[in-house]
Amino acid sequence: MQIIDIVQKNAPISGEQIAESLRLSKPTIRSDLSLLVMLDYINAKPKVGYFPGGKASSDLRNGYLLQNSKVKDIQGMPIIIREITTIQDAVVTLFLQDVGTLFVCDDDGKLAGVASRKDFLKVTLGNPGAASMPVSMVMTRQPKVVTVFPEDTVLDAAQKMILHEVDSLPVVVPANEEESGARLEVVGRLTKTSILKLLLDKEIH
Repeated sequence: MQIIDIVQKNAPISGEQIAESLRLSKPTIRSDLSLLVMLDYINAKPKVGYFPGGKASSDLRNGYLLQNSKVKDIQGMPIIIREITTIQDAVVTLFLQDVGTLFVCDDDGKLAGVASRKDFLKVTLGNPGAASMPVSMVMTRQPKVVTVFPEDTVLDAAQKMILHEVDSLPVVVPANEEESGARLEVVGRLTKTSILKLLLDKEIH
């Protein structure tokens, strides 16, 4: 990755100059350069030097695309249940809607927590009485829920997903209540699949 970065910033650049930037000898990085050329991350021209390959340019475009796209552009409909919903009903909803995470709202319709397949699996294994328990017993509660806003960039959202190891995020806006400014209203759902679709659609077109 350091070699790709150096080539992108300084192309055309010789192998000796790349090695010097890394404080290494050219023979030390010869195999790395060959591999990167073979994988199309960099290209080489005799007597000219190395310059970015097709994949490196594509990665740059993808980075700009994620940075310039907003969450609101690709968010989907949120799948919402109530705190009093039983775990059995929640699991049925999970399968019927074909999602991995459910967003849990309180009686006022504000975000109270999230519950994932992993949460349901942990509580139901070896616990025959779990089916009738309310979702509020197993969900991750606010304010520990990781959220995004409609105006956030898709890149920021993707970084949150990777950092917190989650597959989807609730898209929220502040509730219109002066006395409870910290409360959030769920307006959408952002998933890894929707981010991947954004990248694939761009490549196709």
